[in-house]
Amino acid sequence: MTEPTRIFHNPRCSKSRQTLELLTERGIEPVIIRYLETPPTEQELKDILDALKLRPRDLIRTGENEYKEQGLNNPDLSDEQLIAAMIATPKLIERPIVIANGKAALGRPPENVLSIL
Repeated sequence: MTEPTRIFHNPRCSKSRQTLELLTERGIEPVIIRYLETPPTEQELKDILDALKLRPRDLIRTGENEYKEQGLNNPDLSDEQLIAAMIATPKLIERPIVIANGKAALGRPPENVLSIL
């Protein structure tokens, strides 16, 4: 049995809403993870990064005030430190992330997720 499609979703984000709509238009009812309320664990975030083939710095939202306030623009910070910051402040995690068929895609633009369905 395959794992259900999951979306790490922020309903206040237009790209996240558009990605969810794209999935439902295709008959996919994903498990919706409101990651601001239920952040991923350290291991889940590492698994997501592996599936996306991204480093933590590539998945962090640099435009958020928390990014600057926490000094996350420091290039000397380790991947572990960036992951810890994203777990502590999930608003820093880029969104939406869709996981389907053992793969992951970032819904920016929303059509990116079509490649893993």
